[in-house]
Amino acid sequence: MADKTAPGSALRLEWVYGYRGHQCRNNLYYTASKDVVYFVAGVGVVYNVREHSQKFFLGHDDDIVSLALHPEKTLVATGQVGKEPYICVWDSYNVETVSILKDAHTHGIAVLAFSKDGTQLVSVGMDTSNIINVWDWKKGRVLATVKGHSDRIFDCQFNPHKEHTIVSCGVKHIKFWSLSGNSLSAKKGVFGKAGEIQTMLCLTFGPNDITYSGTLSGDVYVWAGNNLQRVIQNAHGSGIYTIDACDEGFATGSRDSCIRLWDTDFKPVTKINLAETKEGYPGLTVRSVHWRGDRVLVGTQDSEVMEIFLREKDKPRILVQGHAEGELWSLAVHPKRPFIATGSDDTSVRIWNTEEKKLVIHTKMENSVRSVAFNSDGSALAAGMSDGSFTVLKAKDLSEVIHIKDRKEVIHEMKYSPDGNYLAVGSNDNYVDIYAVTQRYKKVGQCAGSSSFITHLDWSEDSKYLQTNSGAAERLFFRMPAGKQVTQRDEVRSIRWATWTSVLGPEASGIWPKYSDTNDVNAVDAHFGSEVMVTGDDFGLVKMFRFPSLKKGAKFRKYVGHSAHVTNVRFSHDHRHVISTGGGDHAVFQWRFIPEGVNAQDESGDTGHYTGYVDSNSEDSDSDLSDVAELDSDIEKEKEIDYDRPVYKEDLTRLKRQKKEGNSGQKRQKAPSQGIRMEFVHGYRGYDCRNNLFYTQAGEVVYHVAATGIVYNRDTHTQRFYLEHTDDILCLCIHPLKDIVATGQVGRDPTIHIWEAETTKSQAILKGQHMRGVCAVDFSGDGKKLASVGLDDNHCIVVWDWRKGEKLATTRGHKDKIFVIKWNPHNLDKLVTVGMKHIKFWNQTGGGFTSKRGTFGNVGKPDTMMCVSYSRSPEMTYSGGATGSIYVWQDVTLIRTVSAHQGPCFAMHSLDKGFVTGGKDGVVSLWDESIERCLKSYPIRRTSLAQGTRGVLLDDNPSIRSVILGHGHILAGTKNGEVMEIEKSGPVRILVQGHMETEIWGLATHPSKSICATVSDDETVRLWDLGPDHKMLNVRRLKGGARCCDFSPDGKALAVGFKDGSFSVVNGDTLDDIAGFHHRKEEISDVKFSPNSGKYLAVASHDNYIDIYSVLNTKRVGTCKGSSSYVTHTDWDVNGKLLMMNSGAKEQLFFEAPRGKRQALRNAQIESQGWATWTCVLGHTCTGIWPSKSDVTDVNASSLSHDKTILATGDDFGYVKLFHWPASGKNAKFKKYVGHSAHVTNVRWTYDDKALVSVGGADTALMVWSHDMPGTRDNVHGESDDSDTDSEEDGYDSDVQRETTIDYASKTYTNPLREKTGVKPDQQTMQEDDTPSVSRGGPKPPKVKKADADTGKKKRPSQVEDLSLRHIHGYRGFDCRNNLLYLNDGADIIYHAAGACIVQNIASGTQSFYLEHTDDIICLTVNQHPKHKNVVASGQIGATPAVNVWDATTKQTLSIIKGFHTKGVCSVNFSATGKLLLTVGIDDNHSVAVWRWQQGTKVAGSIGHSKRIFIGEFRPDSDSDFVTVGVKHVKFWTVAGGELIAKRGLMNTAGQNTQDVKMQTMLSIAFGSNDTTFTGAMSGDVYVWKQNILARVVSRAHNDAVFTLYTTLKDGLIVSGGKEKESKSKDSGPVKLWDQEMKRCRAFQLGTGNTMDVIKSVCRCKGKILVGTKDSEVIEIGEKNGQVTMLVQGHGEGEIWGLATHPSKELFASASDDGTIRIWDAQKMVMTTKVSMGSSARSIIYSPDGETLAVGLKNGEFCLLAVGTMKVWAKKRERNKAITDLRFSPNAQYIAVGSEDGCVDFYDMTQGPSLNRVGFCRGIPSFVFQLDFSANSKYIQVGTGSYKRLLYEVPGGKPVTDTATIDKITWATWTSVLGSEVVGIWPRSSQSADVNCAALTGNANSLATGDDFGFVKLFRFPCPDKYAPHKKYVGHSAHVTNVRFTYDDRHLISAGGDDCCLFVWKCT
Repeated sequence: MADKTAPGSALRLEWVYGYRGHQCRNNLYYTASKDVVYFVAGVGVVYNVREHSQKFFLGHDDDIVSLALHPEKTLVATGQVGKEPYICVWDSYNVETVSILKDAHTHGIAVLAFSKDGTQLVSVGMDTSNIINVWDWKKGRVLATVKGHSDRIFDCQFNPHKEHTIVSCGVKHIKFWSLSGNSLSAKKGVFGKAGEIQTMLCLTFGPNDITYSGTLSGDVYVWAGNNLQRVIQNAHGSGIYTIDACDEGFATGSRDSCIRLWDTDFKPVTKINLAETKEGYPGLTVRSVHWRGDRVLVGTQDSEVMEIFLREKDKPRILVQGHAEGELWSLAVHPKRPFIATGSDDTSVRIWNTEEKKLVIHTKMENSVRSVAFNSDGSALAAGMSDGSFTVLKAKDLSEVIHIKDRKEVIHEMKYSPDGNYLAVGSNDNYVDIYAVTQRYKKVGQCAGSSSFITHLDWSEDSKYLQTNSGAAERLFFRMPAGKQVTQRDEVRSIRWATWTSVLGPEASGIWPKYSDTNDVNAVDAHFGSEVMVTGDDFGLVKMFRFPSLKKGAKFRKYVGHSAHVTNVRFSHDHRHVISTGGGDHAVFQWRFIPEGVNAQDESGDTGHYTGYVDSNSEDSDSDLSDVAELDSDIEKEKEIDYDRPVYKEDLTRLKRQKKEGNSGQKRQKAPSQGIRMEFVHGYRGYDCRNNLFYTQAGEVVYHVAATGIVYNRDTHTQRFYLEHTDDILCLCIHPLKDIVATGQVGRDPTIHIWEAETTKSQAILKGQHMRGVCAVDFSGDGKKLASVGLDDNHCIVVWDWRKGEKLATTRGHKDKIFVIKWNPHNLDKLVTVGMKHIKFWNQTGGGFTSKRGTFGNVGKPDTMMCVSYSRSPEMTYSGGATGSIYVWQDVTLIRTVSAHQGPCFAMHSLDKGFVTGGKDGVVSLWDESIERCLKSYPIRRTSLAQGTRGVLLDDNPSIRSVILGHGHILAGTKNGEVMEIEKSGPVRILVQGHMETEIWGLATHPSKSICATVSDDETVRLWDLGPDHKMLNVRRLKGGARCCDFSPDGKALAVGFKDGSFSVVNGDTLDDIAGFHHRKEEISDVKFSPNSGKYLAVASHDNYIDIYSVLNTKRVGTCKGSSSYVTHTDWDVNGKLLMMNSGAKEQLFFEAPRGKRQALRNAQIESQGWATWTCVLGHTCTGIWPSKSDVTDVNASSLSHDKTILATGDDFGYVKLFHWPASGKNAKFKKYVGHSAHVTNVRWTYDDKALVSVGGADTALMVWSHDMPGTRDNVHGESDDSDTDSEEDGYDSDVQRETTIDYASKTYTNPLREKTGVKPDQQTMQEDDTPSVSRGGPKPPKVKKADADTGKKKRPSQVEDLSLRHIHGYRGFDCRNNLLYLNDGADIIYHAAGACIVQNIASGTQSFYLEHTDDIICLTVNQHPKHKNVVASGQIGATPAVNVWDATTKQTLSIIKGFHTKGVCSVNFSATGKLLLTVGIDDNHSVAVWRWQQGTKVAGSIGHSKRIFIGEFRPDSDSDFVTVGVKHVKFWTVAGGELIAKRGLMNTAGQNTQDVKMQTMLSIAFGSNDTTFTGAMSGDVYVWKQNILARVVSRAHNDAVFTLYTTLKDGLIVSGGKEKESKSKDSGPVKLWDQEMKRCRAFQLGTGNTMDVIKSVCRCKGKILVGTKDSEVIEIGEKNGQVTMLVQGHGEGEIWGLATHPSKELFASASDDGTIRIWDAQKMVMTTKVSMGSSARSIIYSPDGETLAVGLKNGEFCLLAVGTMKVWAKKRERNKAITDLRFSPNAQYIAVGSEDGCVDFYDMTQGPSLNRVGFCRGIPSFVFQLDFSANSKYIQVGTGSYKRLLYEVPGGKPVTDTATIDKITWATWTSVLGSEVVGIWPRSSQSADVNCAALTGNANSLATGDDFGFVKLFRFPCPDKYAPHKKYVGHSAHVTNVRFTYDDRHLISAGGDDCCLFVWKCT
């Protein structure tokens, strides 16, 4: 029995004892069929209480820790732990997987919950961020993901009463999430005064937005919205672990052993204390409760499940019991009856009945139990403890017999002897003690000698011997009872063992994999009768092997279910069961043992699915199969092919980026004006690909070679090419409708392209899921899905919705290579894969798969499968194997095999009427529909070639790699690279052929005919016709691989150089030998005949020499020496006198012929010397062909055209490039062409320059390119002209420069605008007031004087309670564009400023706001589709910037999109149907993405450009085409599936006035009909593009940068806006209206009076043009009369710090860094006055009478203006840093001026304009930022940057520090953020940000503040307690710099720092 096969017997899981109550909650439910569902270990259990039966779900591979029941109560979701944990949704009725959700969590899945409608599932991870994911679980797709919280989340539920709402709670937090688009946004629960902040453990919901949460203290918190409303105190005495809601109300369960039932209003109904019931015990903890109708289901911490009937609530009945927490190691089986005993670390010993499947009796011991043993008649049970003692119990009632302690360490193993006289006890003290049972367990012996702890013991049948295993892998034998060690081999051999539980010894070798260490198998038990043994190991597997099993690495059957360690396994006494115990999962599994020969299905009556039974020969046991046929050499080779590349094409862009820095300044040489076009490719990839050849709908043939997809027309013998791949294509398949092709390629992140055969246009590109390459693809039967297989180590399988580019599902395929994947055409969820030694049948479930291996049974042996197809009946599958057999499968079972081919069957194709197969034997066979008989076979031989076929067959019977039937022919592809068509009658036509696998290096073109010769490592020389016939003329096998060849000048001879150092000359026609030499050892790298008569032949070798031979007398006449490395290229001069040579050390040397004397030539000579050929790559004439950093990519070959104008090169990146000759100077420009995959090894022009021929190294392709001669004007540029990119820029524009370089990252929140130093007020310690509490004096004076201004009829509000935003002055025009649009047919306009989007009614001037953004908005667009009327998208800056999509009328958020971009989103645009949204980021990649905004899913994303992109816009008629413009770039994009394809705008000298036009920085986009695009450039020109080619230039459309263009969709007219100086001329103006072609225009003047107008946004509607300027103005122009209306005004760019309100009118004044001060009317909401100060203004204040304005400037000057005239009447500059605040004293005598250099100066106002300084304050430690006078004008308080508030006397400037004085001061105003009165305004998170400003109402009882978080907050005054309660208002983006109330407290004005806005808030 020493064979390694798996045993024939099997196990079936029958019962699991236990329930997981520890570390899990809410995991116990009734299903719809009243079964109980729960989990234990890695098994989901469905328990039928009535029938006492269990069903098992075994789809997990580690511990299950969470469970949720679908609202319809049949489906269950379970989540597990692990490195890559997944969620299974499964059906509790048939326990089949419905969907697998994976790849979104790490560590584990702690919580699961379904939504009310059951379509969505929320899951919470166990990672450090506690990620929350919301899934569309049917599709297995994540809808939204977010970091949940920094601490553990314990529960997360959908609110069933409120759509799209999720609540999560956990350690000290609760969050209320709303789901919108792809983002979850949270509101934190506000605890307020109602309750303490504490940990919440569980959640449930009531109607009207009520949430109930159970807390750790035993209270229930009731939340209304996100505010804590009330607390139900002491609902339980301790933590509430579970809440369950049902129709009757709520049930709660707690750690205090109680369950309470509540009615629907959470009023108590009843309480059940389980600890006091009969089944209860003290300390019982409830972990799960489920109340339905009259019964309550309860799960406890100690693994019990109870059911309580409410009628008799004190009598719970126990449904499930198990061991509680702690490891379970001990297991013993009763020797006579169906009982088992277990003992665990929970100190209990339990006896179970395996027939009735229930617990019989249990007891508690003093210590953890680690081993148990029954005696030989089952009357006694011994238990070994962890403290080294053991106890013997009576089996029937578990009463103690005796307790003995002889050891200190744990007793891990004990066994009674078979005769019942002795008990052997093994301990971790390394000893086994022997006790005599009959002598009251007296110790009679001890076995010493083990060097480590004892793990296993076995007695011999006669009780005379004992074998032991120790932890050090020793197996020792002892004689009993004394314990003497036995060492003699013979004696040991003769022992017969009563049991075998040893993991060591020859009989058990097979359980160890080869090369494994011996501690991961924990237990073994052998069943001698059936010759099997079972093992339990550390990986959670129970395995079954044959016994004995002598060789390591035997086959086995494996069973899953236990999660981690299986600690023990035993056969039951009657061998009908196997019992296994789990360590960490402390579960007991009972398996049914099914002996060999019994049909398992019949006996158990159920399918194998429920049982965790995994087929034998399971993957990990595929060691060395003695029973699999020898592998065919071809397959062996194919399996070993390695597709790794040292450098992938994808890396090119990165390399390019690195080198961009290097080449500034130099002019680069121009690219050639003429180009080439791919005409024909000789080659077909058959050597490592299969089934990659198809007929299209039109009867053309589609296949691939190198990186080219080829569509070949049989009638015209022409080819069309798909050239978007960047590396070798490895697989190809065709859509069921035969019009669309999918191809997969090699790559680091390989792509799959789906393209149309007819047009070769990309339809979709899929990437991001595979590694190394894609080796198999297949379309599903309905053509909607595509399956692909990758070349990574697990050969991952991915299923795509290819049109959308979405991944639908993934799984690991197989550890060995998969060759083919095929969809079942009849069932859209079923697939089959075949490959090395396997066939697997897959079922797609949601985002994952379930799989079954094909069972070979006795019908056949496991084989490597090479191909597979389906027949007409859905359950039949046919696969072709490496042995040449065809295997016929029904479902997953093999039913018969048919021998079809000699050697492997590589290809197979099924039709309605039958099959066609092809094999290595070169035979194509036709079969009937059931593969029973072969109808006809076609051997492929030279004799069967049809008359006049093109090409020559190299060998008879080439290996067939692909077959297909159609159009009355059989199409076959061979390993030799031939594509042929077989007619039904037998003749064979060759369509295309190429070289075989290996590298091609040798290429020569004929001197006078269109013929070329190639030689390759495949040991052939071939002649090709390059004329329209495109065929192989001749081929001959050579003696070895060849590397170079050359025609003689008359074309009659061909020289061939070999790899072994020899060369030969053959006839140029018949290829017969003429001569041969072998003088060198290393390969010959180049051969060249001298020109004219061809007198000499130069032969260059890797021995570093060139030998020169005389052709006439065939001998060597000279040798050129001097090269220090191998020779790579040689060329002759015209006279045949001079040889040029290149070497591998980059030397360029010259030699005289024929002797070989070394010569030196100067550069000028090299150029003027006439060369017969130029194939060298070095020297000054070739400098430009080397890419910078060219150590990475080497140029392998070059060829100069015969007219000496163009140099063609081939390089290691698969490019053929054309350069202008000579290519001197670095980095010359070029045209480049793709098609080859990796190395282009050689290029040659034909004799007449009409064609260029190139060969690829490993891709075996020979490509023929036709050359467009000068004068033929059709294809001027290569498709892939990539070198026209970084053309030198002309000109510079300050506005454009600003916009390009603006750094938004520094503008995001919480970067304080002023750097302050010191301790923040909320961190300072307060000095206590020591004034006596009762004082004789009168009451304290008020802190701040109340305002007594006359407020007219309207009374001021007595207390400002709330603010509402009324108006925003400002429009963001300084760095944003195209952000101003009409809504509602021109009645309203929409734009943005700060963090607000504004909708303003033109007629009334009223505004409404959208305030959901969290930071500066920098772009905005309106959906133009009528279905999505008034839908707006706006994007913001921020680390993970959001795009909000919202409704402009209701201001409702429709979707929030986050992810992909970082830093900010600078452009948004909707597609034609309005369903897609384009976003552009300002991250370093300038990324571009397209989203389905309603779902929030990303359709596609890509790196946009290396430099800044400004705008992206969809074509108005398209959902797939869009254009982006930016710094020196225009790109035309197409959305193809999940990828974006970009084409660069190509310069074209042929268009209208496009000569010498350079690529400019483009700023704006407009569209015309027929694929016309207009882009506005920085120079003021507009470029007009046809597709992606420049057609004409509208020069000087504006005098300076064209910042904005707008296409009117109704009539196609275009509006442009630019930068223009003011001028009187009629034709110029900053805004122009153009016709559809941008040929005629009309200009409009704005009349703003600015010297320069800069327009940033235009829009047109109903005869009106809307204009937004850089200076924050919004203007409307009437088209007819040019009338200008100002709609919005605001400050220009620069921070606004100065803000003041008029003392007696509704006016306010602002001062900004834009150098202006402005006065605004708060009532009418308009600007009344604007004055330019000539320098940045930082502060402003009205005098007490309102007649004078004081303004402080940034340069240290301050001015006084008369309000009436706004003229300056006095100014003074005594400081050189900014004036940060000024104040008039209340008595109008002084003005105090505070500056950034820490000074406050007092000036006397009474002296008139001279402004004498009368004093100043000393000792201010930092800058001053707030000043307030006392009401009596005697004191001033100063707020400083060191967080200190200082007081001084006026005007002397003496510091005041006496608290008594200070307390008596009444202040005239209060703007200070410092001081004990306002400590409460500082927020908790003020570490990184400051409160900038404060303002007090006239009634001195409400305080408003502004801070660096963009909040305006309202507090009560005073607020001396920390973190005072407040209301906060959003809208400003980052910093609020100043706030002021108007004189009557009706309005609050706030100023924004960077956002340049003034907000007017209405106070109520």
